[in-house]
Amino acid sequence: MKISYNWLCEILPGLEKITAIELADKLSLSGLEVDSVTDLSAKFKGIVVGKVVSKEKHPDADKLSLCQVSTGKEQFQVVCGAANVAKDKLFPFATLGTTMPAGLVIKTIKLRGVESSGMLCSAKELELSEEAEGLLELSHELVVGENIAAALGLNDVIIDIDITPNRGDALSHWGVACDVAALLGLRVDFTPVAPKSIDYKSVKPSIE
Repeated sequence: MKISYNWLCEILPGLEKITAIELADKLSLSGLEVDSVTDLSAKFKGIVVGKVVSKEKHPDADKLSLCQVSTGKEQFQVVCGAANVAKDKLFPFATLGTTMPAGLVIKTIKLRGVESSGMLCSAKELELSEEAEGLLELSHELVVGENIAAALGLNDVIIDIDITPNRGDALSHWGVACDVAALLGLRVDFTPVAPKSIDYKSVKPSIE
């Protein structure tokens, strides 16, 4: 049974005072064996909300753009081939040293003779979509420089619990919440949890 730490915090006010790791330890000691704890934000480390502050044509390639990208504190020169890159828009930006979800390490490289330091990202490169083309355009309401996992609500921790046949009551977030409430002296808020949505405006395809 996979349990969202963020969801548990919503239905158990006060739970946020302990970490997901601490919660997992307490669950195991109480009889709900935890198989694994997975931090969903880990694969987005180093990827932030970037703002394109300028865009020019690459001097030696018709389909490439030369952009200046701001992280709020620093500015980087980035060569980008996406058709939807545009001045003043926000996109996920992988900073130098970042390891992308697929394993690519971001380094300063030269593209057609021009240095590029960092990478503007598509939804597919972030493993948020299989078919999306072009950069992932973000809402202007997001904060430039904020980690992309926090910006898009992807900073959850999943606790995988091995449910034994006699614990059918723990086959839901509500059931686990009742156990945790009894364990920690908390009160369950049975108000229905609102569905979650990723906070980005759209994924616009490139047009070659």
